[in-house]
Amino acid sequence: MPDHSTQRHEGQRVVSRRRLQGTAGAAGTAGLLAGAGGGTVAHAAGHGPIPLTAVGDSAVPFHGTHQAVITTAPQAVGHLLAFDLGADAGRQEAAALMRRWSTAAEAMAQGHPPTGDDQIALDAGPCRLTVTFGFGRTFFTRTGLAHRAPAALVPVPRFPSDAIDPQRGEGDLWIQIGADDPLVAFHALRILQREATGTAEVRWQMSGFNRTPGATTRPKTVRNLMGQLDGTANPEPTDRDFSATVFVPDGHGAEAWLNGGSYAVVRRIRMRLDHWADLSRTEQEQVIGRRKDTGAPLSAPHDAPEATPMDLNKFTSRGSLAIPADAHIRVATPESNDGAAMLRRGFSHHDGYTTEGQPDAGLLFIAWQADPAAFITVQTKLDGADHLTRFIRHESSAVFAVPGGAAPGEYVGQSLLEG
Repeated sequence: MPDHSTQRHEGQRVVSRRRLQGTAGAAGTAGLLAGAGGGTVAHAAGHGPIPLTAVGDSAVPFHGTHQAVITTAPQAVGHLLAFDLGADAGRQEAAALMRRWSTAAEAMAQGHPPTGDDQIALDAGPCRLTVTFGFGRTFFTRTGLAHRAPAALVPVPRFPSDAIDPQRGEGDLWIQIGADDPLVAFHALRILQREATGTAEVRWQMSGFNRTPGATTRPKTVRNLMGQLDGTANPEPTDRDFSATVFVPDGHGAEAWLNGGSYAVVRRIRMRLDHWADLSRTEQEQVIGRRKDTGAPLSAPHDAPEATPMDLNKFTSRGSLAIPADAHIRVATPESNDGAAMLRRGFSHHDGYTTEGQPDAGLLFIAWQADPAAFITVQTKLDGADHLTRFIRHESSAVFAVPGGAAPGEYVGQSLLEG
């Protein structure tokens, strides 16, 4: 990623996308974009043309109380990957790696080239790039820090319907990369993998996607590959108990390094899309408990908005529960799980087809919570009572402790590795 000044190339004046937005007039920008891309320029009522460069110019700060992405709006592209430390790597080597990673992530989040940049995303802005780091259970024993491992960092148990591949789960270190441009996301992936050379090796990697910003008339809840809105009724930062639900309470002593942090539960969920497609739309809505078009609960009127609260005690005129007893939203709601709640995030994925000819596609599920026990409580209930279980299969599982954000001049995890 270069700086965003005007560049010269082979005697021609080439204007970067970020520079273009700041210097070109509305009509001039529209004309340039129309000539290059068939007139693809969005318009906002009362504000004139909005150049597509706005997507590239958006940046998410790397530094802060919390690491980026947890409260960031869903991005178009995501990469999840875990590393295992090398046989000769311990606490000192891990600290050096985290410093290198944090330095590179900070630069790329601003749209700047990191040291050793291979110029993959040469002409792009930051595109809301975020890089988030976490530590697995084995990281603490590998670095001689077992006495500082959080008591809450426990593995998710195997559930009866799981088909977990241990080679695609857990790991010493975890990275989540998100961005609104595939090339920017891959560039970050490539840089961070190279920085790990000689210290850690990739254990597993998964890549996914969401809807591209601007693809809908207004920001909307993400749809998954089943066509359902995915993320309705998620905790919101404006909620009174949001921080208590998502972030670890500040403490003292051996676990103080986790202040401002959270826990990420990562699950690769394959959707049995061919079986799902055999259901009628009405049957699909009964499985989920929400209308497919609006996302409103089945207990609400047909013209109700997505955010309408569900009424678990509502009956239809025929005397049946409006939201079926085994509907996903009924079984998953905090009301059915002693108040257990989490912030559900993720990316869709498609990795070709299985040997049986079924789509190898589904959801890269990421749950953020103050304690992984929240996910375990809910998943225990879902595995035994959720109708949706017949159409999905959990194929990988991992849990990571995600430290709080780093202050300028610091790296993520510094208080753990140097404290």
